[in-house]
Amino acid sequence: MKACLLLNYRVLYGGAFEDRSWHIVKQTLNDHERIRLDRRIADAEKRTGAQIVLAVIERSDTYSELPWKAFALGASLAGLSVSVLDLLRPGWTSGIAVLIAVVLLLAAGAAGALLCVSVPRFARLFLDAHRAEAEVRQYAESFFLSREVFATRRRTGVLLLVSLFERQVVVLPDTGLGQRLSKEALQRIITRMTIALASGQVARALEDGLSSLEEVLTVTAPGESGENELADEIVEEEGQ
Repeated sequence: MKACLLLNYRVLYGGAFEDRSWHIVKQTLNDHERIRLDRRIADAEKRTGAQIVLAVIERSDTYSELPWKAFALGASLAGLSVSVLDLLRPGWTSGIAVLIAVVLLLAAGAAGALLCVSVPRFARLFLDAHRAEAEVRQYAESFFLSREVFATRRRTGVLLLVSLFERQVVVLPDTGLGQRLSKEALQRIITRMTIALASGQVARALEDGLSSLEEVLTVTAPGESGENELADEIVEEEGQ
């Protein structure tokens, strides 16, 4: 299993946070899960006539504003603490005390920014839901084109993409499946996958997506499943 050292930190340099990263990307799915999902994809394709691609992405955007938001929060809380102390002990603001207060503000801000970079759950607190949804959708559309999910004779490709950091799911069907997959059906698939994803069960989310997709498409499946035009393996990418 491929893995590389991931050291991702940001430093305050020249008035701006600078990214310095060495990436060691480890697979989210273990070998057993990948083998099971590969078989489930092949089985679902035979029953539905669709060509299914599963993708797991670490994150769909860098969201460079998140550390700054965390920095602002940490500095603001430290500033509030200093203000309360000033109210409780008026006249304490000597030259050294002011210097300590400034250092405290910067330290609290930097701690918040570093925590945001190293702890995804904390970083998600500063992530706008609409921004995340748009970024994941954009990444999925780019993935659909770059991986040529559309390159099937009957235009029956469909992408099920999971973005881990945002905990979002996108299902993109090609035009040949448009009439077989309504907006309501797509939303049911996404909702079912999101429930498992919210608890960190990535393999379960993908399996639920395949099951839901199969339930919808089996009803309108063609008589012949056709040849396997797209690889069944699950794609895992670091993303942005």
